[in-house]
Amino acid sequence: MATARPSTPPPQPASSDSGIPPPSSLTPEQVKRIEINRLKAKALRDQREAEARSKSNHVPSLKRSDSNNLAAGQKRAHSAFSTSNVPATQRDGRSKDGVRNGGFRPLDEIQPARNFTKYVEYDFSKMTDTKGGFLTAEDDPHNKALYAPNAEEKPAHMTLKEWERHQLLRSLRDRKEGPFEPGLSVLKKEENKTCRECGSLEIDWKWEEVFGCAICNACKDKLPEKYSLLTKTEAREDYLLTDPELKDEELLPHLERPNPHKATWNNMMLFLRYQVEEYAFGKKWGSAEALDEEFNRREKDKRRRKEDKFKSKLQELKKKTRVDAHRRSRQAGGGGGEFGDEIGRGGKHTHTWGRAVENEEGVGVKTCVECGMEVEELEF
Repeated sequence: MATARPSTPPPQPASSDSGIPPPSSLTPEQVKRIEINRLKAKALRDQREAEARSKSNHVPSLKRSDSNNLAAGQKRAHSAFSTSNVPATQRDGRSKDGVRNGGFRPLDEIQPARNFTKYVEYDFSKMTDTKGGFLTAEDDPHNKALYAPNAEEKPAHMTLKEWERHQLLRSLRDRKEGPFEPGLSVLKKEENKTCRECGSLEIDWKWEEVFGCAICNACKDKLPEKYSLLTKTEAREDYLLTDPELKDEELLPHLERPNPHKATWNNMMLFLRYQVEEYAFGKKWGSAEALDEEFNRREKDKRRRKEDKFKSKLQELKKKTRVDAHRRSRQAGGGGGEFGDEIGRGGKHTHTWGRAVENEEGVGVKTCVECGMEVEELEF
């Protein structure tokens, strides 16, 4: 007969005769009193455990074998690992004042190691790269030019809009435009500078300052064959001017502009075309025809030097070819004995050279009277 499976009986309501009220019948005031008593008991237990630990001289561990006999997973009280009972022999990275106050020492109190006592920390934002080392104001405080602010960099106290406005004003000041354009006097009209072509008062003041040429923008565009700008390379190659002449500002004034090919290269030197032509045609060469003749003469000399170089290399190539051909014929066994032997007689042949005769290439050639061997002769 199978045993009947036990079942959990349904909960029976508590009898009123037992005298114990059910848990649900506790009033809120009773629940509050029970919780307060529980917390008081827990606080008393923690206090006693803290007093027992403070009597010992070592920091307790979490092992069950210690005197505290903490169970696994039980937390230590804050006083167990506080800084008030740190042994004097324990190495600590905190200062004494910081330990007493419960905090850490500031970075200023950190002492460097013995090997780094001579280490000096520099602020590179306050240093100047002189291309020969970084210098600070402390190294040379009296050098004002070395620590002058860079005009191309935005100062720290300026906003971006203020810096853009400053850049615009500086550009207008350099070009003498806008508010920096020189004023015109109504009372002294004879002193006002006018365009040399059309007589307009709206001249380019930058050109007037650099080149000494009063010209308006309309005439510059209208007459490019006269008022266009030439680079230094064009002036040197087209008008056969030298570098010392181009660098002389009194002789040929020039306008400097940033190099469009690379910002780190030297600035471009721009010359006014009619000033370059006046100097080249009038002072140096005399006329445009004389300049053309000099240009043609230099081109002929250049071609002649190039041809002479080619001929010299060709002669060297011929010599190497003859020697190589003679060596190859000897190795193949196709001809003769040693060099200089008399042909057909078996004895040593002595050449009898004739007079040197220049060939078509202008090189002297001597011919042996007996065997007809030719030898080129170079005179130094």
